[in-house]
Amino acid sequence: MPSNAHNSAQERRGDPCIFVIFGASGDLTKRKLIPALYNLRCHDLLPKDFAVIGVARRELDDGSFRNQLGDDIHQFATQQVDEAVWAEFKDKIYFCKGDFDNQDTFNALGKMLEEVGKKHNTGGNVLFYLATPPQAFTTVITELGKSGLANQNGNWRRVIVEKPFGHDLESARVMNRDIGKVLQENQIYRIDHYLGKETVQNILVFRFGNGIFEPVWNRRYIDHVQITVGESLGVEGRGGYYDTAGVLRDMIQNHMFMLLALVAMEPPSSIKGDAVRNEKVKVLEAIRPFEPEDVLQNTVRGQYGPGTFMDKAVPGYRQETKVPPNSTTETFAALKLFVDNWRWAGVPFYLRSGKRLAKRATEIAIQFRVAPLRLFGDMLEDPIGPNRLILHIQPTEGITVQVRAKTPGPTIRTQRIKLEFNYKDFGEAAATGYERLLYDCMVGDSTLFHRTDMVEAAWKIATPVLDVWKSLPPRDFPNYASGTWGPQAANTLLERDGNSWRNLE
Repeated sequence: MPSNAHNSAQERRGDPCIFVIFGASGDLTKRKLIPALYNLRCHDLLPKDFAVIGVARRELDDGSFRNQLGDDIHQFATQQVDEAVWAEFKDKIYFCKGDFDNQDTFNALGKMLEEVGKKHNTGGNVLFYLATPPQAFTTVITELGKSGLANQNGNWRRVIVEKPFGHDLESARVMNRDIGKVLQENQIYRIDHYLGKETVQNILVFRFGNGIFEPVWNRRYIDHVQITVGESLGVEGRGGYYDTAGVLRDMIQNHMFMLLALVAMEPPSSIKGDAVRNEKVKVLEAIRPFEPEDVLQNTVRGQYGPGTFMDKAVPGYRQETKVPPNSTTETFAALKLFVDNWRWAGVPFYLRSGKRLAKRATEIAIQFRVAPLRLFGDMLEDPIGPNRLILHIQPTEGITVQVRAKTPGPTIRTQRIKLEFNYKDFGEAAATGYERLLYDCMVGDSTLFHRTDMVEAAWKIATPVLDVWKSLPPRDFPNYASGTWGPQAANTLLERDGNSWRNLE
């Protein structure tokens, strides 16, 4: 049972609809989208009146597209494929060939939507998923507007947009403006697959559903917060794209800022839609803006060089395919941020992310202030300092609380112990991370999706950093070896405050 899907006794099925995938011949469709839809079907959360239309340039028809996805689902499904369920599912899959900038494609798609909608009784509801390169987002949405396919006439038409949402503040504003000419805000679902992970969703439940945590969730009790997204792999053939982005755009500006917002937000009036998103925006808007001198003092950038991973020699970033030999694109970044509001004033939030680090791990570590009296200071077998609450997001999902306890014996000796909860204890099969997000789109719940003002608020934080980095090219790249935890300067960033990065176990 996929961990991101939901029990049908607790949730209604999604609304009848046609799920249209632009870029249907790409990796995202076969690795994530179709397996996620299949998982929803197994959980009886997919509407009975449902169909899929793939749109791509490939020379395919309905039959060959179904056969291709049949091969793919057996390779990428997160659970054992039930052949009867898949046979019923694949009969609802269709294919529309065409270019995204050609009006004929959208005319053909319109006719197919009408025919398929009647056959499967979907009531005119359509969910468009843009699994395309970023430069095609505005093109596809503009064509949807021209063809009238985005019009809502007693039904709903929604569009899911993958990241990145622009490459700086100005481009994000242009993109939002262009999309806004065609779609209303409640039709736009800017997807962030990180927000579909169980531990991320559980942050709200953990904070606001347990009375023991919220009273200490503030500057009086919390010393600092660390958010780490470590990737052990390099750019893996994506050098062409990655060299135009870098880790600040690719990971920190979107995923990590949203994780920070979930940790730091005030209690919302409800856990639905705009109530949650309103509080996230307030956090982002309260983050202290970076002046040029702040960028130099409170940010670190790095680029991996050759090194060793799992006892194998691996190349440096500049030796990767499609990467210029003198590239100054950062593959690692660390930032120190402050949220200037009553709850968090003076509490540093440390963020770091990078490629080719020592291990793949994503976690949020909340470090509490030390006890005012060290009564047991001379009795520590394992002196680790203050208590921590650790939210493990990947590769394993769970929660750890680090506390002190007395070891068995006639004398008082203390050591660190862990109070742990792991999602794997449920015994459920791994999910793609898209189940919850696709389901929410089908029922019109926008809670986990980025809103226009959220996107622009995040870019307001990141763009001054990018501007300073662009004006002062790095002179020491590469400055960390593959298989390490990044440049020494990232450690110094915390050491100046008397802190250190948590060792990821």
